Amino acid sequence: MADEPAVKRAIAFFDGQNLYRHAKDAFGHHHPNYDPKKLFDAVCADKRWVNHGVRFYTGTPAHAQSPMWHGYWATRLLLMRRAGIIVESRPIRYRAHDVTLADGTVETRYVPQEKGIDLRLGLDVVRLARVCQLDVAVVFSQDQDLAEVVTEVKEIARDTNRWIKVVSAFPTGPAATAQRGVNGAEWYRMDQTFYDACLDLRDYRPKNSS
Repeated sequence: MADEPAVKRAIAFFDGQNLYRHAKDAFGHHHPNYDPKKLFDAVCADKRWVNHGVRFYTGTPAHAQSPMWHGYWATRLLLMRRAGIIVESRPIRYRAHDVTLADGTVETRYVPQEKGIDLRLGLDVVRLARVCQLDVAVVFSQDQDLAEVVTEVKEIARDTNRWIKVVSAFPTGPAATAQRGVNGAEWYRMDQTFYDACLDLRDYRPKNSS
């Protein structure tokens, strides 16, 4: 088994929508009001890891479907990039879904679907582990599809005789709808006190939004 490094280089990988949905359930926050840098700095301070960068992944809605959220993410992602965060965004696709209402009429609703975000995040974790750019990958997500990424990183560590860890960081509390992190990863539970100390209180909504 490889020796544990005295100084551990950590990189954050934020699944923006996954973290938002779980924080909404656990803590009642109704928009993605966390500050990725503050949140990762707090984790690193607690674990005594060295922050080697933050990466953020999210789907963004089309203007035609949601003008407010389109404008929100356009502004927010621009400022993240200016702050040094590496951002990967993909347009959200919408799948038509017919719903029969109580009066028998059929209404078409559009269900948002992120395409490729979790795949892009997972590929980046594996790539950066393979080229020895990190010792700890901190994934802010509870998406169980990422369990395969954990397995791959463990195989890289074994094959290269290196110490590498994948950590799944997630909100926890009595109201949380999911109490598990990504399978196979080390879990880092964030309670509301920890999470709320890392909020971004700026309002990114377009000025003309209602």
